[in-house]
Amino acid sequence: MLGRVIAGRYRLEARAGEGGMGVVYRARHVLIDRVVALKLIRPDLRGETHLRAWMLREARAANRVDHAHIIDIHDIGETEEGELYLVMEYLVGTSLSSELARGPMLLSRGVDILEQMCAALARAHDLGVVHRDLKSDNILLLNRGGRKDFVKILDFGLAHLAMDPRLAPKGAVFGTPEYMSPEQARGEEAIPQSDLYSLGVLFFEMLTGQLPFRSDDRDTLLEMQRSSPAPKPRAIKSDVSPASEAIVLKLLEKDRRKRYQDGHHLHEELKALQRSLPSTPWEVNPGENAPPPPPPPPQSAGVIEWASRAALFARMVSRAYPGSNAPGEVQNAVAQSWDLASRATKLEGEVASHTRRLEALEKRGRALRAEIGRKVEELAQEESRALREVSQEQGEVNRLREQIATADKAAQKAVAEAETTQKQGASNTAQLREVFERSGFARATLEAKREQLIDREKRALARDTQARDLRKQIEELRSQLARYAEALEEDLAQGREKVAARTREGLNYEKAFSEVSLLLLNHLKSKSEARDLMQDLLANMHGSQHIPPAPPSSKTAIEND
Repeated sequence: MLGRVIAGRYRLEARAGEGGMGVVYRARHVLIDRVVALKLIRPDLRGETHLRAWMLREARAANRVDHAHIIDIHDIGETEEGELYLVMEYLVGTSLSSELARGPMLLSRGVDILEQMCAALARAHDLGVVHRDLKSDNILLLNRGGRKDFVKILDFGLAHLAMDPRLAPKGAVFGTPEYMSPEQARGEEAIPQSDLYSLGVLFFEMLTGQLPFRSDDRDTLLEMQRSSPAPKPRAIKSDVSPASEAIVLKLLEKDRRKRYQDGHHLHEELKALQRSLPSTPWEVNPGENAPPPPPPPPQSAGVIEWASRAALFARMVSRAYPGSNAPGEVQNAVAQSWDLASRATKLEGEVASHTRRLEALEKRGRALRAEIGRKVEELAQEESRALREVSQEQGEVNRLREQIATADKAAQKAVAEAETTQKQGASNTAQLREVFERSGFARATLEAKREQLIDREKRALARDTQARDLRKQIEELRSQLARYAEALEEDLAQGREKVAARTREGLNYEKAFSEVSLLLLNHLKSKSEARDLMQDLLANMHGSQHIPPAPPSSKTAIEND
């Protein structure tokens, strides 16, 4: 696959990894020096319709969220061979799984990583997107802007828009068993709380250095996720803080109603935990040197190098044939190399112009998506607090109703006692007064509880009305975002097709330039007059990562070099 050009514009340069549905390559735009990560759906999954549909949604879902801690998606489409591809930002970092393989993390570091993941997932859930397959392999830690452990969540391959029709067969179990929520293990639909359960598994792993549930048998592991209570982290590692343990155990509740009901509530508790921790920096471990950053991807010379090569070819020909008596095919080849270099340079400028317009359109779209996302996030935070207050008020209402029932019985008993005492004609005035005072107090207590109940019910109703209004605003913004995303995608698709068409033309120039280069190289390699220039040319070609490929039938030492 290396060297293959996808969609007429992305050349695969190196294999970067493999996910649940696709192989990921480092790729580069053939004319614009832009390095990207490109995922191709696995060939053996090419016929799996529901998986193909999920991959299409991966880009749409992640793009709609547009969060700093979720990988950026640049492009999505289908090749002429029917293969789906996904073009993402090229990231260089360390997977969370690699870090966890070293053992437990410092609490401050683990909370920092979890807080970033939680912020991204809260935004995704606000916009109706559920990841479904959170695990340590899908979390990448970068060094960005001087900040260590900058989180990027990868592979929304199993994400879907929550309101869309289900694409998977009913009861199908997808995901990674070690991180799977109980409801997913039962084959049920994943919900936001399912992602939060997976966060609980990750936090448990960061605190203790091991998974909460382990088994070599998949079915046994799924049953453990469904029914086994989560072990307490402090039973495994005694120095785990009680506050962090409480968060983990709440996230790992089997009954999803007992977990955090949304990411915003969890995020608030994580921020509070962060504020309570000592400010000791964890970025550099004492006595250890930070590993050097990985080298950047090799740079491409681009078509500008063609003119330099054409000039070297012209000089070699003039030396080999001082009287301008070179064979006609050689003269034509030199002229053609100049012509192709000129056309390719002009074409590169046109493609660059189209690409800049596309990038400007993407930038405007990203800004608008981010703005709508922030508005949704603010409203969702208010809604989260309002719903929690509704729950608290409702709990108080239920408690008051129980107290009213008790007070009502006490009042009825007191009134009956007073009436009985009065009928019996009690001669003791003090005794009679005491009985009636108890009766009056019981009725007054009952009335006071009823007034409190009315007040609490009004407050609960007001907060519920506020939450409903906030939800309505959120849904309106989500609809606005969906409409805009569809219109933007249509505009981007048209622009990308223009770039693809022009780039395919560039690939034809590249093939022609390769053929001309090989003709001249084979003709001039035996000319001693041009030997030093030939060395310059070969050194130039060897130093450039962008060497026009020869036709498959041509096999020469020059090509191999």
